[in-house]
Amino acid sequence: MNWQALTLAVVGGDEREREIARLAAETGAEVRAFGFPFPDGGIDGVSAAGTAAEAMRAARYALFPIPGIAADGTLYAPAVTTPITPDEALLSELAPRAHVILGTADDRLRAAATATGVELHEYEHDTELMLLRGPAIVEGALAAAIEATDVTLHASDVGVVGQGNVGALLARTLVALGARVHVFARNPVQRATAYAAGATPHKLDELPERAGELALLFSTVPAPVVPRSVLERMGRNAVVIDLAAPPGGIDLDAAREFGLTAVWARGLGKRAPVTVGASQWTGIRKIIEAIEEER
Repeated sequence: MNWQALTLAVVGGDEREREIARLAAETGAEVRAFGFPFPDGGIDGVSAAGTAAEAMRAARYALFPIPGIAADGTLYAPAVTTPITPDEALLSELAPRAHVILGTADDRLRAAATATGVELHEYEHDTELMLLRGPAIVEGALAAAIEATDVTLHASDVGVVGQGNVGALLARTLVALGARVHVFARNPVQRATAYAAGATPHKLDELPERAGELALLFSTVPAPVVPRSVLERMGRNAVVIDLAAPPGGIDLDAAREFGLTAVWARGLGKRAPVTVGASQWTGIRKIIEAIEEER
């Protein structure tokens, strides 16, 4: 395919998107960027735009961050002071029949894409890509846990809610560190996998009765699976860490009300931005190549 004929806009994000922009430029495509921390020395082949609209103007592809859309409909872009809202006006800046590639969209973005003829490509549930990002997320989760606790993970009772790609890798790593790992999952196959990895499996509805045993609880499920009724049963020195994207899995306000240490550890993929950015670009590049081959 002819990458030199393509214009890509990388909008929002953090240091991961900086690496994605750099790798995209290496293909020979025209790359414009806005909304992530731009290095003082610039990025070879990448033009720093003054606004999101400028970056997206006539671009065939817009690359949005994997954390996706916040509850208020804006893109994840902590480096900018003015929120970036991917509404009809912004998507209209793209070339006709353009494509937006991102982690997860919301209903507002989907409606804006339909109205403007833009095709969305969501890769939050791409198993290959999530596994490539997984080690960085787990390392970040462990760092957050170590920072927040005053006991070792070794020999502690640790709960992991959810056994998707990240949850399974986290549970396996905690087992290797010597923690007594309790996995809570609805899916019996996932519970069996946790058992085979050395963890103690439980049905999700067993979490309330087991909560008082746990020194540390991770949730990897982006749905309210750890409510007040669970948190009120945990010991006052317990730590809860929510790794899920919005809306998250733990009622963190209730956790703090009960005196627990509560951490929303969103965006841990940025712990190793070069590694994670490169893995994300691998998946994004495959999507673009597949689209171009169908033209």
